[in-house]
Parts: sequence; C-alpha cells; structure tokens
Amino acid sequence: LERMEKGIYTEGFFNLTEGNIYKSKVVKDIDSNIGQLLKTDAKFYAIHVSPSEKELQAMGSTEQKQAETMKRYIREVIIPEYAKNFNKGLSETDIKFYGKIHFDRNRSNNELNMHCHLIVSRKDQANKKKLSPLTNHKNTKKGTVVGGFDRVNLFRQAEKGFDELFGYDRQQKESFDYHNTMKNNTISEQQKLQEQEFQPHKKRTEVKQDVNKESRFSINLESKNADNHFFNIEDCIKNKQGRIELSKNPIISEEQIIKPKKKRNKGLKK
Repeated sequence: LERMEKGIYTEGFFNLTEGNIYKSKVVKDIDSNIGQLLKTDAKFYAIHVSPSEKELQAMGSTEQKQAETMKRYIREVIIPEYAKNFNKGLSETDIKFYGKIHFDRNRSNNELNMHCHLIVSRKDQANKKKLSPLTNHKNTKKGTVVGGFDRVNLFRQAEKGFDELFGYDRQQKESFDYHNTMKNNTISEQQKLQEQEFQPHKKRTEVKQDVNKESRFSINLESKNADNHFFNIEDCIKNKQGRIELSKNPIISEEQIIKPKKKRNKGLKK
C-alpha cells in the first residue's frame, strides 16, 4: 500500500498463466483445494525464493524487469522442477500455486531486495493427489508412498536452471553444493573443497565432482537459516479465517506458519 500511495511499481499475485490476481481468489482457490485432507494435514506449502544481490543484477536493471524475469524463472524452472521431483509423472500444469513478489525486506541493508513468496497447494490441480515436498521418500517404487521428493536435486536443478536462463556465471563459493558441503560435511571434505580455490579452473571442476559423489547431503527445509539465494519450504495449515498472514520476522520466509493448538488429554478422573 505504501508503494501504491507513492506511485511506485507493485506486483499482484500470479500463477502459471495469469498475473494481477486478486488475493480473495487466491485464498478461495487454495482453501477449496483440500479434498480428503485431515484437519491436521498441511493445506499448502510456503516457498521463499530469494536471489542474492549479484543474482538480482543478472535478472534486470529495474525492479519491473527483475519482477518479470522472476515470474519467468518461477514458471519455467521452479514449478516444472518442483513437479518433476515428485517422480509421479507430473508437469507444471499439475501444480496449483500462486506467487507474490515483494521488493523490500525488513532489517536488510542490501540495495536490492526483490524476492518471491509462493503458496503451493498440498493437492494437485485436479484435487486428487497429495503432494508433500517434505516427505522423506525419494522415488520409491513400492509401498504406501510411491514417488517421493528429492529436495537436494530440486536445489541443484533450480540453481542450474537459473544459470542457464540468465546466462549467469556462478562462482564456486556461490553454489549450493559448496554451501551444503561447508555446512554439513566433514572437516576434511570442507578443507578439500576450499583448496580448490587455489587450483586451476579445470582441476577445480574435476575435484568438485569427486567431492559431490562422496558427500552426505542433509537439507532441513524447515530450518530458519536457509541460504539467501535458495529457498525454503514450510508446511502451513490455514487458520480459522483461512488467511495467509505475513509476520515481521526478517530471518527467513516472512510467512507466519499457523498450526493448531494441541488439545490437552484430561484423562479419566479417579
């Protein structure tokens, strides 16, 4: 509202094919796409896509250009890869989602702060299949859960798609694999990766591939400390009013996750 009052460029909600969608339509569409979900099930997932300043510079010189390229990135890379990672033969047209682009972050000193919030329904467009990116299953063939979700692969493909779409020359220290290794791997593996900075480019690439094969990746998408140019996923349960609320917590996705209060078990009186 402050931007509108000042006549500054703003963005409405968007999905795969439309833009400038009203909030009331978003809330109604997400809240009605909950067939066969239990009261305690997540009704949607909040995904935060937050490019670094350097990445934003590659996306355009103005806020409007950056917003347009962000929508293109969401539609052509993020959602298709999100759908593919369920290993259920899904495409981007099967995913019900809405995005909202913001241009400011609280308590941020960066000059460029454009980022995108995605609200992704737990059910597919047909309201038939349950889709959870927080499942621990990965491309399972048998059992109760068939398919799964490979979150590490999603991060890698999202990064690769960004670089290809915008012709971005990503340095090793900017890569997901580098940050993930430095955060989760052994000291020797971290040192090995850091030593690559002092080797010729071709040699660094070969060693990096070897490190990746040996690495034990562990991503917690519910963490409050996601890297700034990737995104996190959190499960959300609609509140009684069915609203999607924003908090002022600047650490991560700014979405206020609403969860039901646990009922006390009073037990039997003696």
